[in-house]
Amino acid sequence: MSILNPVRGTQAVYAINPVAKLVAALLLSLTLVLSIDWVSAGVALVLEAVLFFWAGLGLRTFLLRTLPVLIAAPAAALTTLLYGRPSGQVYLQFALVNVTDGSIELAVATGLRVLAIGLPAIVLFVTIDPTDLADGLAQVLHLPSRFVLGGLAGLRLVGLFLEDWRSLELARRARGVGDSGRFRRFFSQGFALLVLSIRRGSKLATAMEARGFGSSGERTYARASVMGWREGVLIALAVIVALAAVLVSVSTGHWNFIGSQS
Repeated sequence: MSILNPVRGTQAVYAINPVAKLVAALLLSLTLVLSIDWVSAGVALVLEAVLFFWAGLGLRTFLLRTLPVLIAAPAAALTTLLYGRPSGQVYLQFALVNVTDGSIELAVATGLRVLAIGLPAIVLFVTIDPTDLADGLAQVLHLPSRFVLGGLAGLRLVGLFLEDWRSLELARRARGVGDSGRFRRFFSQGFALLVLSIRRGSKLATAMEARGFGSSGERTYARASVMGWREGVLIALAVIVALAAVLVSVSTGHWNFIGSQS
């Protein structure tokens, strides 16, 4: 299943308007960044994990899509553990490394927060079709059609990057310049891909302009983008998760507003 063109399943999440998914992800993210504590992030993550079963993603697909977040969370926690603000009992101190009670608690909170924010955002994103997203942005949020159509065209081209990379690799090997110096080859090939992308983007912009996509007139859309009860349920679930995380954190005394001193 492509991250930019998911296969529609029977699960209701695929039929939900992409605008509602963006709103739900934004609500969760804004709530979780208000405080740096492990309780609110942990509560949100547990409730989100229950809802993931209705996302329509298999275990293998879920792990592959969320792999960057699953790697980033422990890395962020480890960095915070070693170099976070020291407080309380000291367990390890060496040069800049200072592991204390405060850094341990902050590391746990950081790791859970990365997971609680990143996982639902990715799960909701992979169930979004670019065309449905463009319809929602234009018809529900009433964003300028020129901006929406340009963004849609750009998203459609993202899927070609991997094919272009493979084609460049095969072409360089055919010329005998792609069999050694892997590190140097990566950067030179990346620059070639950048040039190719710029040229393709320029051609696409010219073609779209020639076909009238840049006109200021009112546009019509083949499919109507509406907000219904499914969208209301998703947003309500996001609000419930956010409120539950905040209430449990405040009631247990762990709420640590990001602008205050803990």
